[in-house]
Amino acid sequence: MRRDRAAAPGDPAGAAVDSPPMKSIVVGTAGHIDHGKSALVRALTGIDPDRLKEEKARGITIDLGFAHLDVGDTQIAFVDVPGHERFVRNMLAGAGGIDAVVLVVAADESIKPQTREHFHICRLLGIERGLVALTKADLVEPDLLELAALEVRELVAGSFLAGAPIVPVSARTGQGLETLSTELATLAGARRAARGAIVRLPIDRVFTVKGFGAVVTGTLVSGRVAVGDELTVLPEGRLVRVRGVQVHGKKTSDVEAPHRVAINLGGVDVEDVARGDTLASADALAVTRRVDLRVQLLEEARALRHGARVRVHHGTSEVIGRVSIAATRPAAGGAWAPARVGDLGVSAAPGGEALVRLRLDRPAVLTRGDRVVFRAVSPPVTIGGGVVLDPLAPAGGVRRAAALDRFARLSSDRDALGVWLSEAGGRGIDPQRFVQRGGLTPDGARAAADALAAGGEARRAGGRLFDAAAAAAIEHGVQAELAAFHRTHPLEPGASREAVRETVAPSANPALFDAVIEDLLARRVVGGTDRLALAAHRPTLSPQETQARAVIIDQVRAARLTPPDAPALAAAAGLAPAALDRLLQMLVRERALVRIDAWVFDPEALAGLKSSIQGLRTEAPAGQPPTVDVATFKARFGLSRKFAIPLLEWLDRERVTRRVGDRRLVI
Repeated sequence: MRRDRAAAPGDPAGAAVDSPPMKSIVVGTAGHIDHGKSALVRALTGIDPDRLKEEKARGITIDLGFAHLDVGDTQIAFVDVPGHERFVRNMLAGAGGIDAVVLVVAADESIKPQTREHFHICRLLGIERGLVALTKADLVEPDLLELAALEVRELVAGSFLAGAPIVPVSARTGQGLETLSTELATLAGARRAARGAIVRLPIDRVFTVKGFGAVVTGTLVSGRVAVGDELTVLPEGRLVRVRGVQVHGKKTSDVEAPHRVAINLGGVDVEDVARGDTLASADALAVTRRVDLRVQLLEEARALRHGARVRVHHGTSEVIGRVSIAATRPAAGGAWAPARVGDLGVSAAPGGEALVRLRLDRPAVLTRGDRVVFRAVSPPVTIGGGVVLDPLAPAGGVRRAAALDRFARLSSDRDALGVWLSEAGGRGIDPQRFVQRGGLTPDGARAAADALAAGGEARRAGGRLFDAAAAAAIEHGVQAELAAFHRTHPLEPGASREAVRETVAPSANPALFDAVIEDLLARRVVGGTDRLALAAHRPTLSPQETQARAVIIDQVRAARLTPPDAPALAAAAGLAPAALDRLLQMLVRERALVRIDAWVFDPEALAGLKSSIQGLRTEAPAGQPPTVDVATFKARFGLSRKFAIPLLEWLDRERVTRRVGDRRLVI
C-alpha cells in the first residue's frame, strides 16, 4: 500500500477551488510490459505517472500511476497500470473503476502474454468501451504496422473492442497523439451506468499530509461527494467526515462520478485505512464472506475444481475464496448440469461457465451485479471472472434440489428480489436491503418494493416488505388455529390473540401478524380484539350443559340476593368445577348472570336492589342527605355480612352510592 506524498491527484496542498469540467471519463491503460503505456500517458498529459524512485531506477511501472488531460469540455483521468506479470494484482486494483481502456500494443512486438491477460481482465470486468493504441509506430515499416493491427483485430474479435479505433502513435515523435486524445474524448458521452446517489469509491492510495491528516484517493465510480458529508469506510464500517475534496490537485466543494479524486477524511487515522477498503454511503453496500456468482472461465485457463481456492479481485481489493460449484455448462447458452450430492471431481471446463458459491477468508464489499476476477493461487494467473448474483448468500451447501432453481431465479433482477423475500419469510426485509444486496439506488429500491406489492408478490407492514406467501401461510394458520380452539373450547368466545401469535407465527415479525389480523377483521373472517374468534363461531352447549344452564339460572334467580356458592351450584347442575366455571363465564358474558366477587347474581335481583336503594332519597328527612350503613343495609334486605359488603361495594362501582366514612351516601 502506498502512503507517500508523491504528486498525486487530490493532494490537499493544491490550488484554489475550481469546478470540474462538464464531462469526464476515467481511462485505464492495459498491455504488456515495455510496450510504452507510461510513456504514452506522459506524452499525452505532460505528467509522469511513474512516481516511485524504484520505478524510475528500473524503468518499469510497479504501482498505479495517475495523470489527467483536458480535451475541449471533457476531462480525461488516466490510471496507468503496471504491465509486468508480477504486478497484475496492482493492475487489477486500478482497472476495477475505469470507464474505458486504452489497450496498448507495441507495433514492433505486437501481441504478448500480458497483452492477452490484460485484455481478458478488461472483458471479465465488463468494461464496454475503449480503443487500441499501436505504440512505437515510428520504429516499424508500414507493413509491420499493418500486421500488428491485423493481429490486434484477431485478438479483440467479438469483444467490446471489436470495431474500436486502432490508432498508431509515437510518444517520441508525437505521431497520432492528437487523434488519440480526440478519440478518447468521444468515449465520455456514454459511460457505464452508475448507482445514482450511492457514493462508492474503492480506495487505491492512503497517505497523510501534515496539518490535514488522512487522505485517500481512488476512482469515484458512482455518487457525489461534498465537503461535510458523512461516509463509511468499509468493510470495517468506520464513520468518517469529508474534510476536503480535490480533483487533479484542485480543491472543489463537491465532485460527481466519474472522477479521480482525493479526499481528506476526518474521524480516522491513516493506519486504519488501506488499499482495498471502500468509501461509501452508509448502508449502501453489503459486507460479506459468502457470495453467489455466475463465473466465466477463459479458454486458455485450467479447469476450475469444486473446492478450489482462488484469488478474488474486486475493485482495489484482493481476497482468497473457496469455490463450491452448483452447476456447470461447457459454453454460454448451453444447458446447466447440476452438481449432485456425492459427485466427485466436479469442475468447470476452460471456456465454460459455472454457478458457484464463494466463501471468502475475510469480509469483502460487494453488491449484486459487481464484477470480480479470479486468479489461481499458485501460479497467480488469471483464470476467469464472475458476476455477483447474491452478495449475501445463505449458509449451507449448493448441491441441493432447489439450488439450481435458486441460481436460475437469481439471474433475473425481479426474481432475485422474490428469492430474498421468500427466504426472509415472516421476518421480512427492509427495502433498504435491496440497495445493499440488489445493487439498486434508494429510488430504485422503493420502486421495486412498490412493484412487488402492487403485483401481489409482497405485502407491506411496519415499514418492511414481506413475502406474500408468508403472509398467506400466517392467515391460513390463524384460521386453522381458531377452528381447532373452537372445537376444544366450544363455550369460549375466542382464543388469546397473543397465544395465537405464539402458536402460528412465533418467529415472524409482529407487524406482519398484526397486518394479517387486521385484514381478517376487515374482511369479517375473524372477530375480536384481545381474544380472537372466527366470525361464524357461536358458543354451543351439549344437551347436558343446556340442562345445567337452566338449573344454574333457576337456582340463582330463586336465591335473589343470597345466591348459592360454586360447590352448591356444581352439585345442583351435576358439573365438575372446571365445567361449571366455563359455563358461568359464558353466562356472565351473555349477561344472563352478573359476577360479584365469588358469587353470581340474577340481574333482575340486582336491578331491584338498585331501585330500592335509590328509593331512600324519598325516605330521608327533609334537609338530610339519604344514607345507608352496613347494619341498616343488612337488616333492610335480610343479608349476612358476606353478601352485604360485596353488594355495597358493587353499588359504589355502579355509582348508586358513594362511601363516606362508615356510611354510604345515595347519589
